[in-house]
Amino acid sequence: RRSSDLTPCVLGNCQDSMTCVKEEIFGPVMSILPFDKEEEVLERANNTMYGLAGGVFTRDIQRAHRVVSRLQAGMCFINNYNVSPVELPFGGYKKSGFGRENGQVAMEYYSQLKTVCV
Repeated sequence: RRSSDLTPCVLGNCQDSMTCVKEEIFGPVMSILPFDKEEEVLERANNTMYGLAGGVFTRDIQRAHRVVSRLQAGMCFINNYNVSPVELPFGGYKKSGFGRENGQVAMEYYSQLKTVCV
């Protein structure tokens, strides 16, 4: 086993005030927080200064699409996490990055269009 390998960790009984909930953790960590209503979970999920990525796990695909459309995150996953082809744009909202990496969007970001008429 390499020293760079990390064992996945699922944290249960989390509270909104916990560091593992408030900050971005770059590793295989999932914080589990119970909720009663969809509106409540959206408000709690968006109440952060970060917004790199978010995920929704549910049997109800319509609910999943409704929720991810309202998540303030640059990349959203439904019933999976961190599975994305390299050609998809990647970047966050709020303090989770500036601009986008990968795909056509990145090319446009590093290019400047000029129109010349003769």
